[in-house]
Amino acid sequence: MEQKKSIEEFGFPLVVDEKSGALQWLDVRELNIRYTISIENIKPFYEGLRQGKLLTTRCKKCNELYFPPQKDCYKCFSSDMEWIELKREGTLETLTVIFVRPPSFSMYDPYTVAVAKLDDGPKILAWLKGDPRKIRPGQRVRVEIGRRKEGYMMYELVPLG
Repeated sequence: MEQKKSIEEFGFPLVVDEKSGALQWLDVRELNIRYTISIENIKPFYEGLRQGKLLTTRCKKCNELYFPPQKDCYKCFSSDMEWIELKREGTLETLTVIFVRPPSFSMYDPYTVAVAKLDDGPKILAWLKGDPRKIRPGQRVRVEIGRRKEGYMMYELVPLG
């Protein structure tokens, strides 16, 4: 009913934000997705997380390092990959705070997502712990493994020092 009224009033599906009074687009479509993805080819990655390790793959033919781990090398097309453990420390490259969260993360307060270049070479995208106003690119970070609110294990970046 609210959508129909807003379309009649504004000509678009708009609503007025209760806090700011600003107009907001109210999408008339509902998105609900559930999916299944096979992890069979990268199962050691998840087993490593359970053991407190950050594992990834490296191509034995061209030495290309991948994170997240890959079954095949996209540089030389080889399937001869090896599993290695990453050192879990690196340098923060960039970050952003997510205020407008997708429905699947609506139970979280605004959160920070960051990219760090690990000392081993690969870049990693992960949630960042800490106050984003006190964290700057170039700062040292560590990858820590913990549990999300949903109960499953995941890695995140934590500032050092």
